[in-house]
Amino acid sequence: MGNGREEQNVLGPLQNKQQYDIVAGLVEDAKNGGGRVLIGGDPEAEQAGYFYPTTLVADLPNDNPLVAQEQFGPALPIIKYSDLDEAIAMANGLDVGLGASVWSSDPGAAVEVAQRIEAGTVWINKHGAVDPRVPFGGIKSSGYGLEFGVEGLKSVAAPKVISR
Repeated sequence: MGNGREEQNVLGPLQNKQQYDIVAGLVEDAKNGGGRVLIGGDPEAEQAGYFYPTTLVADLPNDNPLVAQEQFGPALPIIKYSDLDEAIAMANGLDVGLGASVWSSDPGAAVEVAQRIEAGTVWINKHGAVDPRVPFGGIKSSGYGLEFGVEGLKSVAAPKVISR
C-alpha cells in the first residue's frame, strides 16, 4: 500500500475522508459485533492521506454491515459456510451485486459457482481486475448501468439518425 505512481504498490488511499470514515466505521462495528480481525484494522494515524490497511475480519454473521454493504475499501469479511449451496445462497441473498470473486484450485468448479452468483462481474482467483475492453456494472442495488466495452459505450450513447 502506498503511492499509486510506484509500480510495486497495488493499493492506494481511499478517495476522500468520507469514504475513509465509512470503511473505518464498518470495521469498528464489525469488531464491536464480535468480529475477529485477522490482519489490519488499525490505521496508522500519522500516515498522510486516507490510507486504510488491508483488513480481514472473521466470525461475522451474513447480516453484519461489513458483509452486507458495499464499502469500497480494503476491508473484507471472511464468512464460514457448511456447503456450497449455503454459501451461494448467502451471497445471492444480499441486496447488492456489483462484483464477487470465487477462489478455487479447480477452475471448472470455480466457473460453475461463478455462473450461479448474482453479480455484475465475478472474478476467479482474483478480485477487482477491471479491463476497459470488458463491460462492468452491477445488478440489484449496485450501480447505474454499464461502463467500459462496446456495451458500456452503447449504454451512455444515444444514436441519432438524420435522413434527407
